Amino acid sequence: MEIFELLETLEDIIERSRNLPFSSKGVVDKDEMLDLIKEMRLKLPDELKQAKWVKEERQRILLEAQKEAEGIVKEAENRIISMIDEHEITRKAYELKKEIIENANERSREISNGTKEYADELLSNTEEILTKTLENLEKNISESLRLMELSVEDTIKTVQNSRKELK
Repeated sequence: MEIFELLETLEDIIERSRNLPFSSKGVVDKDEMLDLIKEMRLKLPDELKQAKWVKEERQRILLEAQKEAEGIVKEAENRIISMIDEHEITRKAYELKKEIIENANERSREISNGTKEYADELLSNTEEILTKTLENLEKNISESLRLMELSVEDTIKTVQNSRKELK
């Protein structure tokens, strides 16, 4: 069950709760609520694992881009070495080497920047989902606790009133 389904289940439990006599307060099954909260806690690490995966994937892509850039540089160096015999060829080779290295560096920067933007976007989305989930969870737990507290207070008042009537 996804975290949002669990939150909906939590809302359903609260909405289905029986009302206390002479009160708009509801009574919920404590064990059922605690089980649901435990299940929610178990679901949260999945989003965290996804964020970790995004980070690792970003690192892998950066390493791959670096290796590709190094391969392009090595290829350029090999071309230059094979052309070194003649002066004109050597001059052109140095120009070509410089151009290839600049292109490889530019491509490497583009790949690196694109990877960083992609990873940042995924992490930002994950952060948003986790923040909203935490806010909803805190809100629902806080509301449940407040309702339980009010219910217990009402019950205490009823018992006190009943005792007064007996005297």
